[in-house]
Amino acid sequence: MDGRQWRSTIAAAQAGDRRALDELVEGWLPLVYNIVGRALNGHADVDDVVQETMLRAVDNLDTLRDPDSFRSWLVAIAMRQIRDRARRRTADQLDDHDAHGATDFAELTVLRLQLEGQRKEVAEAVRWLDDEDRQLLSLWWLEVAGELTRRELAAAVGISRQHAAVRVQRMKARLETARGIVRALDSSCSDLGRVTARWSGQPDSVWRKRIARHIRGCARCDGHGRPGEVVVPAERLLVGLALVPVPVGFTLSLAFGGKTAVAATAATASVGWSAKVVGALAKPAVAVTAGASIVAGGAYVVTQPPMDRPAQAAPSVMSTARGPAAPAFRTPSPSSVPSSSPSPSASPSSVKKKEPKDLYGTVVDAVDEAPDPDTPPAALPRRPESGVTSSGGARTVMNHRGDNVTFTGQGYVLVRWQISPQYRAGGLVMPTWTGLEGKLFHVASGGGRRMDDPTSADGRTSGMGGPDTGYTVLPDGTQQMWQNEYFYLDGTVTLTQNERGADYGITVAPSTWNAVTDDLALGPERGAIRYGLVRDDGKDSAPVPQYVTRAKPADAASVAQRSDV
Repeated sequence: MDGRQWRSTIAAAQAGDRRALDELVEGWLPLVYNIVGRALNGHADVDDVVQETMLRAVDNLDTLRDPDSFRSWLVAIAMRQIRDRARRRTADQLDDHDAHGATDFAELTVLRLQLEGQRKEVAEAVRWLDDEDRQLLSLWWLEVAGELTRRELAAAVGISRQHAAVRVQRMKARLETARGIVRALDSSCSDLGRVTARWSGQPDSVWRKRIARHIRGCARCDGHGRPGEVVVPAERLLVGLALVPVPVGFTLSLAFGGKTAVAATAATASVGWSAKVVGALAKPAVAVTAGASIVAGGAYVVTQPPMDRPAQAAPSVMSTARGPAAPAFRTPSPSSVPSSSPSPSASPSSVKKKEPKDLYGTVVDAVDEAPDPDTPPAALPRRPESGVTSSGGARTVMNHRGDNVTFTGQGYVLVRWQISPQYRAGGLVMPTWTGLEGKLFHVASGGGRRMDDPTSADGRTSGMGGPDTGYTVLPDGTQQMWQNEYFYLDGTVTLTQNERGADYGITVAPSTWNAVTDDLALGPERGAIRYGLVRDDGKDSAPVPQYVTRAKPADAASVAQRSDV
């Protein structure tokens, strides 16, 4: 399924064509259903996550600038919803009702695609993977089946294609281990029978490790296949495999603008493929039906077309995957600073007379190049300091997703980075500044090094990782952080740690102009890798952090990379 073939349909849907919108949802629902279903292995939440994905896609369709990128855009939305769902789950294990109330997607794959032999083995092995591996496999499976490209896979995960290759290889190795478990459990090894005597039959990480340990030490179970059988690599087994069909009776309800819509599934399949509206929005004129594949078995759908969509306050779901806006950071002159928001149309004469009164929020960090090690920093402008208080005290360490601290006052703030690829490498979800009242600037970088400065003689290892641990990878276009980053606050803001994927920690604390300048002056002659870097121009055109918003989103990780403040 190629997004380019849908260019005219997407354009028509963006223009308000209801039939095109129905066709779009109908055509792409199976892809989303397969990604979510495999990532969650058929858990009862699959329907909700699929519905939320399609809702967000339709509701934000007018933000898509390039119709050719629709597929990668949609897949990224699906992965975002999968991760959001994982984050909302409690640490408790699912109860028996949840565990048995849904169709195992591995079983569904086997039955609906009529898989046999080693293809069936691969599908069943998915049950033994951890959540993160299943999420990646949900994309990789579709890549080798010809439904996605490697570029789209990497974009959806939020990492480079090079690192995606590393992640996929590791996941494939764990998948092969899981295939060995499936194969061993189907054998007649009496020793394995004693090992699994108290096993409930539900795959989990504890029993995966126990069974894998047995296999490694068992001559009978450690074979690469059954007698006379050659084990075929998983990718060769999955090439060209069809999508798992959306089940009959699948219910999808899309409603927008805070309205509610009624969605139901018919008791029988006699309704066939016709779409029927069983509920209406407050404005009946905006109720439309969706395409046939959605209503298989009588599922009813109500949507609101793009032309009736309310103004969007939330950031675009793809904002954190944008590429760099400029090759290096430059402080623009007031005349070159774009407006932070669209302005009403005006005559040429009136435009000439208007001068920007407040430049704040128009200059966001851009990707820059680190200065040479022997380059002293420029002077740091001195801004007013009345002091900053922190809800976390004098010094706060934030190591886990959701940790946050609120700063209030007028003065400087330190954010000190600790990247930990030795624990978990991969794509890094940046910390975000939310609920901003007042102004916030990114004024300086210090600590003696950028996190990507080499720390090994061969230059292959840095603070972002190395060949032995893997690498921590930033979203495309994100400013590379230094060991210490300094910000100036005049107001109130909350900083949230959004760890998901790569492991990292940040230490945050109120600071002072004197402390910042001392850090910046720590040069190579004192043993550091480089001097610091001053970003502050002393004006409102100083850079604003990339991930900052005045909003207070329920999910702090949803802050757009180039927020409008």
